[in-house]
Amino acid sequence: MLKINFFLKKKTHFYEIDLVKNQHLCKINLSQKKMTRQKETLGEFIIKNQSSFQFSSGELSRLINSIRLAAKVVNHEVNKAGLVDILGTAGDTNIQGEDQQKLDVYANEKFIQTLTKRNIVCGIASEEEDSFISINSQDEKHQNKYVVLIDPLDGSSNIDVNVSVGTIFSIYRRVTPVGTPVQLEDFLQKGSEQVAAGYVVYGTSTMLVYTTGHGVNGFTLNPAIGSFYLSHPNMQFPEDGNIYSVNEGNYLDFPLGIKKYIKYCQEEEGERPYTSRYIGSLVSDFHRNMIKGGIYMYPKGSRNPNGKLRLLYECNPMAFIAEQANGKSSDGYRRTMDVTPVELHQRVPFFCGSKKMVTKLENFMKKFGE
Repeated sequence: MLKINFFLKKKTHFYEIDLVKNQHLCKINLSQKKMTRQKETLGEFIIKNQSSFQFSSGELSRLINSIRLAAKVVNHEVNKAGLVDILGTAGDTNIQGEDQQKLDVYANEKFIQTLTKRNIVCGIASEEEDSFISINSQDEKHQNKYVVLIDPLDGSSNIDVNVSVGTIFSIYRRVTPVGTPVQLEDFLQKGSEQVAAGYVVYGTSTMLVYTTGHGVNGFTLNPAIGSFYLSHPNMQFPEDGNIYSVNEGNYLDFPLGIKKYIKYCQEEEGERPYTSRYIGSLVSDFHRNMIKGGIYMYPKGSRNPNGKLRLLYECNPMAFIAEQANGKSSDGYRRTMDVTPVELHQRVPFFCGSKKMVTKLENFMKKFGE
């Protein structure tokens, strides 16, 4: 038997021809085979893996679908930000004292609107809101069981200059009794109590990355049909890396241990000096470091004595993802997800990335301190 494989102009398939010779006959069999298997959609992946979610299976689908829907709407607006009047500041400041970007406000409204309508969330806390939002169930008996904490548009100051931004979300089971209105204590839980967390990065392509405590998976949006497809299964931080991400403009304001670690990264020895890469969007910097190996740093300083990043909206969800992806997260001395929250907009120092790099930084902090 003689086999001849050849490609036609239709690139998604190849055709295999078998030439079978006998005394009087030459038979040609044509079979069509797909070159690549169809990737799973986000919805298919959730259904297939919902047994790994420790609570009711349908609840996870509704939670992630809410995030997915809002993310697609926000992505649409981000992509046309230069064409419509949605750039610049809205003229207000958020609870953090930061100027609110117009797109910040829009993203905040869309995520709250979408999550409210799904009859699954009993409360939402947003970086853009002064306090949490209580949501009653459709039967008005407070039967919903989950709270969502969200940074609707991380790094939004980058929008004006067409640089990647993102959304970060964190999901907990409520701790107060079902049947009662949600309380502040439902939100002030340690990061170790999260049942799911993730982020959406609006970049050259739009990706949704999430975990429910069983590894980390990434899904890329196909804008032509509006579906997310599994593109990055079982994402993992390399054990070590050669990228450090920090705003070195604040170097003089950093603790001594951080200054020493940065100098260590810059020394010419072995695999060093490391490469410095800082975008100014936590989601984008984290995403790159998870794929390539690196460490993200936002230490405290005189201008931000407790750090700048928010424990509940940014640090805890990213720490959960990092640990599920073979990474590590710390405030310089202890695990991020072991910090007990005392207020909704609490800030902490944040160091996150490849295990060996974060451990090395902690050693510098222990040795040189503040």
